[in-house]
Amino acid sequence: MVAAFHVGKAPPALPSIRSDLGASLKQAGWLLSIINLVTACGGMAIALTADRLGHRRLILFGTTVSLLTSLVGGAVSSAEVLLGLRLLEGLGFICVVVAIPPLLVRIATARDQRLALAAWSTYMPAGAGVMMLISALVLRAASWRWVWWIAAAASGAMLLALLLRTVRRHELDPLVAPRRPILAEMAEVATSGGPLAIGICFGAYSCCWFAVVGFLPTLQVERLHFTPETAAIVTTIVATVNIAGNLAAGWLLQRQVPRVVIIVSATVSMAICASAIFIDGVPDILRLVLAGLYSAVIGVVPGCLFTAIPVHAPRSQLVGAATGLLMQMSNLGALIGPPITAALVSAGGWPAASWMTGIALGIAALAGVFLHWREGRRVIPS
Repeated sequence: MVAAFHVGKAPPALPSIRSDLGASLKQAGWLLSIINLVTACGGMAIALTADRLGHRRLILFGTTVSLLTSLVGGAVSSAEVLLGLRLLEGLGFICVVVAIPPLLVRIATARDQRLALAAWSTYMPAGAGVMMLISALVLRAASWRWVWWIAAAASGAMLLALLLRTVRRHELDPLVAPRRPILAEMAEVATSGGPLAIGICFGAYSCCWFAVVGFLPTLQVERLHFTPETAAIVTTIVATVNIAGNLAAGWLLQRQVPRVVIIVSATVSMAICASAIFIDGVPDILRLVLAGLYSAVIGVVPGCLFTAIPVHAPRSQLVGAATGLLMQMSNLGALIGPPITAALVSAGGWPAASWMTGIALGIAALAGVFLHWREGRRVIPS
């Protein structure tokens, strides 16, 4: 969650950054998306590096990078330098988020593994959402630089906690296991049906979720005439309720509800809900209610997919690599979802965005059905 602070700190701070550093609109866009770009390109390679160097070491390294880059970033006077530091923040972020799931699989009991991974899936909406809210409140009275330093302080506190609480935990020590070359293991995971379907499902989910949440502030300003600050706070609340779905997935799976039932029920029903957010004729306040409902219900998808990784990884040693593939596809979806939505809206108005949400969630539903078929062949309970 603290790693995700560095994702959530940027969106509310962009106007202050542009005013202070003279950043162009194009540079502002890259300040938002470059973290996604790093993860989309290097998630699986970094996960396999963590497998070899030790997951705890990569978590400590990533947290240190986040601390230093945010601390220095708050003092820079150039948009170009800040952009370079954001690239390094992306490296720190991905080092943390791909290294933790393999450790959770190792230290959680078999009975609690699904709950642990479902709880883990809350890191992005919880961390980024909380930091977006903090940013919106801080920016009312202070510069964006204080937002960066607050995020750095959080990473500093987390680094201290990790050093005090994990270094002597021998169950977190690196495992000695036979390894194939990194490229061979990447190919093994990328060509395995289960991890690939998980990645496609998560990518389709991210494409749709980031499109809805990303354009929600614009909808509020244009249709409800909210101030940008109010729109940011409302959007943060909508993003944060995604946590409810993440946790609900673990609760449902623990009670033996099949994964396919959860994924298909959520994606099909929320495809209708997402369309209603954009089409004409829906009262504007109702759009906000539907956006909150959408974010909460669709949150079951990440919870289901993170818990599916240990089931579908080709080998237990490749759980980290399968997580890296999931992260790559997720961030690819986050990269392409908003531009596709923008192009559709430019061509056909807001109702045209419902085409993208419907198709993306249909792909997610089909991927969920395929995962169920794969699990049935392996005779492994969901």
